[in-house]
Amino acid sequence: MRIMSAIPHRYPFLMIDKMVDIKLGESATGIKNVTINEPFFTGHFPAQPVMPGVLIVEAMAQTAATLVVLTLGDAFEGKLVYFMTIEGAKFRRPVGPGDQLHITVVKERARANVWRFKGVARVDGVSVAEATFSAMIMG
Repeated sequence: MRIMSAIPHRYPFLMIDKMVDIKLGESATGIKNVTINEPFFTGHFPAQPVMPGVLIVEAMAQTAATLVVLTLGDAFEGKLVYFMTIEGAKFRRPVGPGDQLHITVVKERARANVWRFKGVARVDGVSVAEATFSAMIMG
């Protein structure tokens, strides 16, 4: 999957490693292998590394943005996608080095260039975070 062709994010802010279970226009799952080498662990927290919840939500958004670009086609590759809303964010347990996030996003609706998604992040099948969010793709 061409994630880096679809969205403009790059290290250290690219939060997904792989996309699976893609259903164009409907849903997808992004995979993030969380390693001790993540730059945010240097300060969050050195003695007990925890992936910041906002970065888990960012991984949801990047998964959704990749799905949107794949759905809309090559003309939208590399376009910017901006958050418009984040609602109902819940963080159920810490995510740390060695965890593999499976980030599932499901489209709730799309109108023109605004898309709304429900995202759930899981580790070993257990929900660690969820949020509903909308974003606008700049065409």
